[in-house]
Parts: sequence; structure tokens; C-alpha cells
Amino acid sequence: MKANQLRINDFLQKPDVQFVIPVYQRNYDWTTAQCRQLLNDIIAVERDNRESHFIGSIVYIHDGIFTASEVSELLIIDGQQRLTTLSILNVALYHFAKENNNEQQVGRLYNKFIINQYVEDESNKLKLKQTDRNSIAYKAILSGRLEDITEYSNVIENYNYFRDIINESNFKTIIDGLKRIIFVEVSLERGKDDPQRIFESLNSTGLDLTQSDLIRNYILMDLPAKRQEQVFKNIWSPIEDNARDSVKGTSLVSEFIRDYLTMRNKRIPRKNNVYLEFRELFDNKDDESFNQELEQIKSLSYHYKKFINPVTVKDQIVRKELDYINRLEINVVYPFLLQVFEDEDNGLLSKDELVAILQLIQSYTWRRFIVGLPTNALNKIFMTLYSEVDTENYYESIAVALLKKKGSGRFPTDDDLKFALKEKDLYNVQPKNKYYMFEKLENYNNKEFVDTNNELITIEHIFPQNPDSNWSSELPEEEYLLFKEKYLNTIGNLTLSGNNGALGNRSFIAKKMMDFNNNEQGYIYSRLWLNKYLSSIDKWDVANYKKRTELLTDRFFDVWKYPAVVLDETEEFDEVNIFDADIPTGKKLEFFIFEDQKVEENTISQMYLYVIRALHEKNSQLLLNKQDILKITRDSNNFRSPQEVLNGWFIEANVDSNSKFIILKKLLRLFELDDELYIKYSSENNHNPVPNRYKIRRKYWQQLLPLIRDYTDIFSYLNPSNDNWLNAGAGVTGISYTLNVTKNNAKIELTISTSNKELNKRYFKKLLKYKDLIEDSFGKQLQWKELPEYKVSKVRFEMTELNVFDESQWGEINEFFFKYFPLFENAFKHYVSSLR
Repeated sequence: MKANQLRINDFLQKPDVQFVIPVYQRNYDWTTAQCRQLLNDIIAVERDNRESHFIGSIVYIHDGIFTASEVSELLIIDGQQRLTTLSILNVALYHFAKENNNEQQVGRLYNKFIINQYVEDESNKLKLKQTDRNSIAYKAILSGRLEDITEYSNVIENYNYFRDIINESNFKTIIDGLKRIIFVEVSLERGKDDPQRIFESLNSTGLDLTQSDLIRNYILMDLPAKRQEQVFKNIWSPIEDNARDSVKGTSLVSEFIRDYLTMRNKRIPRKNNVYLEFRELFDNKDDESFNQELEQIKSLSYHYKKFINPVTVKDQIVRKELDYINRLEINVVYPFLLQVFEDEDNGLLSKDELVAILQLIQSYTWRRFIVGLPTNALNKIFMTLYSEVDTENYYESIAVALLKKKGSGRFPTDDDLKFALKEKDLYNVQPKNKYYMFEKLENYNNKEFVDTNNELITIEHIFPQNPDSNWSSELPEEEYLLFKEKYLNTIGNLTLSGNNGALGNRSFIAKKMMDFNNNEQGYIYSRLWLNKYLSSIDKWDVANYKKRTELLTDRFFDVWKYPAVVLDETEEFDEVNIFDADIPTGKKLEFFIFEDQKVEENTISQMYLYVIRALHEKNSQLLLNKQDILKITRDSNNFRSPQEVLNGWFIEANVDSNSKFIILKKLLRLFELDDELYIKYSSENNHNPVPNRYKIRRKYWQQLLPLIRDYTDIFSYLNPSNDNWLNAGAGVTGISYTLNVTKNNAKIELTISTSNKELNKRYFKKLLKYKDLIEDSFGKQLQWKELPEYKVSKVRFEMTELNVFDESQWGEINEFFFKYFPLFENAFKHYVSSLR
């Protein structure tokens, strides 16, 4: 690595050099604010007659992966924003000089700073070589054909800014100021310097790189040029397009990758650790599984696009439900929905089930909002919810999992909702929540949709916020005060109106009958369901208020339904906040979740130590200053059973479980982490456990796996599963053999499920050509299921009337697998291998 201080003009006018912005670099995103500052600095250094002005560093790799016979290509890995902006400025100066017949500056700017004058190959002619979008815009400003660019471009915006600023009085000042600009040139040599590490260290010094910038760089930097462009075009560019908020025009790639990692690891990365967790997960980029995972990430990004841009969803019903979730900003559900939508894409659930799940999520989160449960509990709940999915009973398994939640994670009942609606202030809430509620209430079972976001429709108080004198004379004093102090902002006293300004503070009967200038403003003329009851009564008193509240509450129950599923007595309750948990005496854990990280641990003592260590790392001084909660010293002799926490600090290990819970609760309150520790007790704590469907399936696989190894070795490395299937790779990425058991049948399948739907269908059609040969080898006819509407394709052989939940039939199911799977595998082996 070499570093030199250099004048920017000397760098930019190097002959036969091309500055290459590689595809893994972030987009050019400087705005006019940064351009204004740079231009002001350039003008000021000349006007103040200062020797120089420093603008930072430009880091590049020489003799890099881009090679050309005529030019020396410098691969820019840091400083592209400044370098691109200076190039745009030079183009603006060039066009100004051209329009003002300054031939000397036209030739100087064009031939020294914009093009390589004597290079013949047109692809090497420009000094600045950019990624596709910026390249097109840059060529447009150079040619003067700005009208060719229809989409927004920072290149175009900043060029227009410079053109507006440059004039006769400052042109020479800018030209001369550029001669005084200096920077640090950092030159890296490929093979000797590590550009990835240098790129990371530059980011750690505070340069504004996003997590997605770092991930893109990590994926693409070390690839050969051709492969780099392929991966950028076919994988990364679609991810960036999909993970973009089309309304705000902002990139959400970092957020998408964070949700993907949450989905994959069942752990929520901190926002500034997304890149590090991604790199740790995929530290071997040469592995074929890494390429497959990139394809999977791209595939998932198409689902993410639906979440953040519901308008792109073709199905009207799904689009509407996603729009509600998007408007309510229930982003914590995205990691869970990524898997659900992927399953729907693979045919594991129907569209109707998908819609029901989206409505269930709304019911769960909206009921929690109404009763005032904390939203931060939702992170942990949706992080692990997919592990409860049973693909045989997709919707029901999710509903059961949510109903099993206790404490701060619970699913509020109808009684909870009824009680809360009597007193909940639903007027002074965020507008998005308010209008969501009224839109859903008004449009339930309505054939004509009412857009409550219409600016003509507003939320009105029936008993006004500032009632006129008629109200005090029409109502008994006690009822008047109840409305004014208790009922004013509750659901029973709120409605929608297209005439809010006209109705104002008038008496109820005036509001009901109002027909000023024949405009039919009153409730009696309203076509809204919310005003139907109001049109039928002649006064607004407490009795009618309570009646309307009951009507709205019943509609609440219809709109945001409580799941109509029954909890089996064998169902175990899910994780709970430690403050809501039963006493731990004599119990074991299945796992615990602390600060969004799930830890598989079965002893209370290990959880106790884990949390204390984490708190010590978070704020050791706070922990050590609270000796009245937890005695912690460096002298191990102070304890009967000393246990080291960290760095020579000890605590007493010989403490009963109940005392450990008491200490942890006090410490969590001290650190303001009351809602950050969730625990799941093990089913071993139940003295009379009754197996549920998950345990029965696991037990079945446990007995099958050792036995089937005598017939095939393809399942040798698998562990028992709670699911109703076992998958084993067939030797080609994305193709697997599947054993499947349900309450109705047993199946053997070849599953084709790469992340690319078109590739799956090609694989299927290739195998289908050999259908007769494959079936002759197997000895039976098979079910060939291309499933054109889904991503996945399958070939299946099944036996019906076999029930895995009847243990007396396990022997028959085993015999089915022992007899037919070896034949199935042998029939497909050659043809699957030919797909490589």
C-alpha cells in the first residue's frame, strides 16, 4: 500500500487512465447539499488565496481485475462520491466553456479531465467508468441529451445544480480553485494488500457506509470481473430493486438483510451488526452453498417487495391485507412472513390460508394495541413463531401458537377487548392507527368500499369537544360530565363524517337532521354504517352511548376475530417473560431469549450466569454498584461456591432457583430491560406429559432413522424432526428426497425446490422426458406434479390410510419406506445426476 498527497487535477489528468467504479460500490448518492459544500470550498480556497484545501482520500486498486490494453484501470474502492462529483463538475464547466466559445478551456477540460484523448477503443475513452445506471446518466449529461433520462438521477440533479451556479463571474474562480484541491492517494496492489479489510476499516472510521454497502462489497469484491458483473446483474441488482420503498424512494436493503438473518438464525441482529453477522454466517464464499443462499436471498426479496410496496401485489385481497400491515408499520412480522410467503410460493398453503394468516396477525397486534400491551414483546414472538408452524394445519398451528402466549405476549380475549373499549382514548392516537380502525369498522361486509383517508371524511365527536350550551341543558349534569371527562374520546362517541366542519358543536338533533342549503349534512342522510344507529335515535345520552358502544364492540369482534381454535390439553404453553413465569423451583428450561437472542439451555443456573455476564459487559459499573442486589467481588473466598463471571469477578453459585429469579428481575429493572428475558420451561416439568403432534412425529422419526440406514445411507446424517417430513439432498443443489408422514398417508417424494422457479420447471421437464424409464425401474406409476402455479415441483409415490399418530401403524409405515425408498432413489439417481 502506498499513500501520497496529491493535487486532484494531477490525479484526474493522468494520461490513458480510467477510473473504474466497480459494481459492488454503492450508488452515487451525493445530493446538491454535498455538491454545494464542495463547490463553496473550491471557490473559497481560490478567493482566500490559500495554498490548498484537503478533501479526503481516494483509495484504489491498481493492476486490478479490470484489464485493458490501451488504458491503466484504477479500481476505486473508496472516494467514488467525491471523484464522481468532480467529474460531473468538470462536465458542467466544459459545457459552459463550449456555450461561451472558450475554446482553450473546452479542449483542456474535455481532453484532460473527461476523456482519454488518444485512446481508440470507445469503451475505454471516458476517464470515469461507472455502474450501469450512473453510466447512462453521465453519458447523457456529457452529450447534452438530458431528456433521454426519465427516472430520477443524482447525476442529473447535481449536473443541473452546477450548471445553474456556474456563470461568467465565477467560472475562472472555480477552474483555478480546482488547481488548489489536494487529497491523499492510497494505492493498493492486488495480491499484496487486502482491499476488503481496508474497506471495512475505512467504514469503521465513521464514513457513511450502510450495512448493505458493506455486504454488497463483501459479496462482489473478490470475484473475477465476469462473475462479478453476473452476480451484480442477476442477484444483487434485483435485491436492491426489490428492497426499495417505491413511495419514499429509499433503500431498505439493510433492513431486508436484517430480517433475512432474523428468519434464518432466530436471532435479531443489532442494526449496526448486520454486516458482521452476514459475513460470519457466510465466511466461505467459495462454497456452492453460498451461491445457492444468494439465490435464496434474491428469491425472498421478491416477497419483501410485497411487504414494503403492497401496490405491486397482483391479488387484490392479499394486497389489501398487506397494505394494512404496512400502514400499521408492523415490521417485526416481516421475518416470519418471509417464510410464510415462501411456503405459499411452494404450495404448502393456499391463498385463503395466507389471507387468514395476514388477518390473524392484524387481530393479534390490533387487540394488543387496544388493551395497551407492549409492542417490544412482538420482536421475540415473531422471531420464533415459524418454529410452531405445522404445514398440515398451517393456519390453525399459528393461531394455537399465539393463543399459547402468556403475560405481555398474550392474545387479548373478547372480554379484555370489551373492557378496554369502554375507556380507551382512540382519538388521541397516531393518525395511521385511527384511520385504519375506522376504515376496517366501516367497510366490514360493505360492498361499496369507503376510503377513510379521503380528505373530505374526518373523525367527529358526537358529543363535541367544545359543546354549545344546548348540550348542558339537554343532558343531566352527571351525564354531561361523564361525556366531557370520560367518554369523549372513546369509540362509542366517535364516528366518521363528510361534514365535520358543518356539524361542529351543535346539539345532537341538529347534527342528525342538518340539511343546510339542501346539502344533507345530518346523520339521517349518511350512507356510512357508523352513522346508521345515530340516524335511528333522537337523543345522545349515556344509555344510547352504551348501546352504540356495544354495537361497535360486537363489530370489533367480527373484524378482529379471536381465533376459533381450541387449545388441546396436551398443548404446552410457549415462552413467557420472566416476570410472568411460574416459580422455577424444580423446573428445567427448554430455552431462553435474552435481548432477541435465543439460547438453547436447560438449566436455570446457566441462564442466570449468562444474563449476569451480559449485564456485566453492558455496564459493569452499574452492576458492581448494586451489591445490595447481587454481591460480586474479586475475592472468591467471600463465597461458598464461587462462580467467575468475567475478568476475575465472582458471584455465589450456590443459590436456589427462586432466589436467582428474584435477583434477575431486580437487575433487569435496574438496567431497564424488563421485557428482554423470556423463558420456556421444558415439558419434562410435567409429571404426566401427554404427547402432542410434534412429539409423536419426533418419536416416529427417532425410531425410523436407525432402521432405515440398513436400506439407504442417504438419511445417515439427519436428526429427528418435529415436522411431518425429512429431507435429504439428492446430489444436486435444490433437489432432495423427502419422506412424509401425516394422519392420512405416507409419501416418498423427489422435491425440486431451488430458489429459481424457472430452473425448477426446467429440471422437472428434463426428468419428465424419462418418465417411462424411471417408472419401469421403480416398478410402479408415480404422481408427476409440476405445480405450475407454484415455485416447487414434485414427483411422488404414496400409500393412503396410514396414520402416523396411530403408533400401532408405525410398523406398516416403516415397511413402506424400507421397500419403496431404495427403489425410488435408484430409479432417479442417474437422471438427477445428469442435471448437474
